[in-house]
Amino acid sequence: MDDLFTGKPLRVLVYGRNLDDLLPLLKQFPVELVQDKPDLVISHGGDGSLLGAERLYPGIPKCPIRDRKQNPKCPLHSELDTLKSLFSGELDQSCLEKVQAYIDDTLVLEGLNDLVLSRELVSSAIRYRIWVDDKLLRSQVVSDSLVIATPFGSTGYFQSITHGNFRTGVGLAFNNAMDGSNFTVLPSTAKIKVQILRGPVLLVADNNPEMILLREGDSIQAGLSKPTTVVYGIDVFRCLECYQLRRNGI
Repeated sequence: MDDLFTGKPLRVLVYGRNLDDLLPLLKQFPVELVQDKPDLVISHGGDGSLLGAERLYPGIPKCPIRDRKQNPKCPLHSELDTLKSLFSGELDQSCLEKVQAYIDDTLVLEGLNDLVLSRELVSSAIRYRIWVDDKLLRSQVVSDSLVIATPFGSTGYFQSITHGNFRTGVGLAFNNAMDGSNFTVLPSTAKIKVQILRGPVLLVADNNPEMILLREGDSIQAGLSKPTTVVYGIDVFRCLECYQLRRNGI
């Protein structure tokens, strides 16, 4: 059993939507519900709730649970069953990487899913140049946006552009590129530099409301962090049977 689930009652913080459905269930377990300094954060909702929880409580172990009001479940994955597996130490543990953006060697944004460089003016495409490990990869790309994704995040915006995902590395997806290029998957250690040739461009991470404005000549550096974000029950959270129920609107 994971050491987190042995010993004194856990300090648990819950985050997300429809928490009134979750809180009564937690009373069945030896936990202390807190608003600060948690041992564990349980996000309740969808992918966005997990992303928001990590943004607000970085580095604290997470367990994402989908809320039943907006996310129908298969018979194996009710909230109560998932909580029982969590507190008995039976859920699989994953360590996730983040994708990080730097400007002038200063960390400005990071996300579990992705960074997105997108056009500020919807009527105008953006142009940018890409280097990887100090070697020129693309001298010019003209597209609506560039997505830099983690393996975990590759099932989101990256997949909507490329119709595929990946399990290791860091992915670049070119949204509506003029030359028809679609994506590139680089090694996990890749150091990426993107220079704006024509903007203005907005840089965002996950569902973070913060946006950074980039103009012609500006550059960012991007790459993966070490896999230090501990998440329990990713396989349950991304159960294919549950997904089919959501997809079919059941």
